[in-house]
Amino acid sequence: MTKIAYLDCGSGISGDMTIAALIDVGVGLDNLNKALGSLGLPGLELRAVEVKRRGFRALRVTVEAEPEHTYRDWRQIKALIGSGSLTDRQTDLALRIFNVLAKAESRVHGIPIEKVHFHEVGAIDSIADIIGAAVGWDLLGVDRVVVSPVPTGFGKIRIAHGECSIPAPATAELLRGVPLAESSIKHELTTPTGAAILVAVADSFGPVPAMKIKRIGYGAGQRDFPQRPNILRLLVGEAVEDAKHDAEDVCVLETNLDDERGEIVAYCISRLWQSGALDVYTTAIGMKKDRPAVKITVVCRPGDAALVEDVLFAETTTLGVRRWSAARSILRREPLTVETSWGPVEGKIGWRRDGSPRFAPEYESCRRVAMENDVPLRDVYEAAGKAFDERRGERGEGREERG
Repeated sequence: MTKIAYLDCGSGISGDMTIAALIDVGVGLDNLNKALGSLGLPGLELRAVEVKRRGFRALRVTVEAEPEHTYRDWRQIKALIGSGSLTDRQTDLALRIFNVLAKAESRVHGIPIEKVHFHEVGAIDSIADIIGAAVGWDLLGVDRVVVSPVPTGFGKIRIAHGECSIPAPATAELLRGVPLAESSIKHELTTPTGAAILVAVADSFGPVPAMKIKRIGYGAGQRDFPQRPNILRLLVGEAVEDAKHDAEDVCVLETNLDDERGEIVAYCISRLWQSGALDVYTTAIGMKKDRPAVKITVVCRPGDAALVEDVLFAETTTLGVRRWSAARSILRREPLTVETSWGPVEGKIGWRRDGSPRFAPEYESCRRVAMENDVPLRDVYEAAGKAFDERRGERGEGREERG
């Protein structure tokens, strides 16, 4: 059963609102404080109290710690995270959140990521919010996170670099490719910390998915707005079994190259896969002056768009990358292994809207079996398909199409 979390960001998102919602949904305040206490920061502790926002109850979280008068750079942040007793998954998520923040700051200020100094986000309360959120999401243990469109608010705020418009520069950079919602509230609704957490954990953006709600958590913002409850709502539940396909928002990026070596393109593609791309492909094209060229197209989650773009700029000679938002539908799928006369073959089974299944053998598994048995790869594919047909027939479910 797929476990789903839905973040309803009707009033934006911040780090403290995220932690409050996670605690309210059941991850445990003591668990978060234990993890934060292992970092060795004097007096660091989260406190949670129940409050009302426009008449609705919610949990409000504050960070208590001894005052600091220092900023941290990326190297110091990584060392701090590594000094604690976080699990590998919690460490990876905390580093991922800070990494997307560092890349946003790097782009905003035009400096290498290693020289980024975290100001507001390097303060101890924001560090507690990010690491606490990483621990909380890991403890929540969901398989998929869907996020609503995000309002940023409007107006002016003062940051370490002076006065600027909402959304703050780093927040706007982080929200590239993320669906935004209009808001008439003159206040910063989505903070850089909240935006970084959001893009690091989100698998897709949109309305509430088909799910059975099991638990609900409410995280309160600092202020109580007259227009609407200042609450981040977290829905946790299970995917509805008869939902045969899912829809999600993706970002498509592409660039044209007419002066790049083939091996460089191949290396870039491997780096794109490592950066979180959902799909990467090339197309042979013709450009000005009849020059042959190649177009690289990348499909990724909105939260990974900045990372993908950085790879394209770093690994190729391109001077520009096009991007746009798109939607894709995904068949519900599960891993499946079938037995052939040459041994087991792994694959995936997916279900179309009418409930009919589709089996696709995995290339690497078929390749391994073909090499080990010195048989044609095509024969292994056909044997895997036949094995699946026989498996279905034994269960009296009829024959299906394979893709």
